[in-house]
Order: sequence, then C-alpha cells, then structure tokens
Amino acid sequence: MPSIYVGTYAKYNAGSLNGAHLDIEDYNCKDEFINACLELHADEDDPELMFQDWEGIPSCFISECHVDEKLWDYLDCNEDDGAKEAYCELFGRWDGEDTFRDRYIGEFDSRYDLAAYFIDECGLLTDAHEELRYYFDYDAYGRDMILGGDVREENGYYFYNN
Repeated sequence: MPSIYVGTYAKYNAGSLNGAHLDIEDYNCKDEFINACLELHADEDDPELMFQDWEGIPSCFISECHVDEKLWDYLDCNEDDGAKEAYCELFGRWDGEDTFRDRYIGEFDSRYDLAAYFIDECGLLTDAHEELRYYFDYDAYGRDMILGGDVREENGYYFYNN
C-alpha cells in the first residue's frame, strides 16, 4: 500500500523525526491528504511539511517537500502496477490513464516476443509462405524497434515512444 512518512522541517531541525506514515489510498485527493498532514502536526502554528520517506510511489510524484496531485489519478488507474511504474520510470511523469493506455503495448519476456506480437498483430507475414516465417529474425526486429526509438522498454513492459 502506498504510504508517506510525514514530519515537519521544524521538528527535523530540532532533532526530532516525530511524524507518522499515512496511507495514501485513505485520501481521495491531495487536499484531503495535506489536511490530514496538517492535522497530524497541529502542535505547530504553521507546519512546513516534510515527506521523509515513502513506499509504493514512483519518484516522479514526490520529493521531500512536494506531493504531485496527479498521484491520485495514477492510483485510480486500474492497470497493472508494474506497467504503471515502468511508464513513470521511462517518461518521468504521469500523463493520465488515457495516454498510458494509448502508449502501452504489453508485457513481454523478450524482444523476440515483442516482435512476434507485432508480426502477428500487423499480419506482416500472413501472405508469406509458411517456411519463410522460420527465417525471419524476430530478435533483430525487436531490437530495431527499440533502437529506432519507436518503442521503449522498462522491466519487460513495452510502450510506444510517441
């Protein structure tokens, strides 16, 4: 479950790590989360929040002093978490569920499998004589798709680059 450990700069500078882990999925939006953080640190007049640790959140959404409101859109997307994390790692941001789905090709064990998928999907060899299929270099085709910049890969997840 995605969570953030929330402290404040004042406490940290005073030598205290007093704070708490908050489960992000308990909040519907950034405003609700920030209000919970402020309530947690109500013992300070104007707490300057410090996000000291986090789990299950790609780095494009969070820093020590900022949580991106797009995090909740990311969490609401019901796609494979590994694919979503790979997307954020490759592109350095979350462009929304529609863009994610438009770019996502699939998860494959190898570039060979990626190429085989494209060959079958596009029907590139359907008219070729059956024996010719055995001579096609799927590995090279998969490699060239990536080297050509049309496709990007992260941890076995493949995306269109455009």
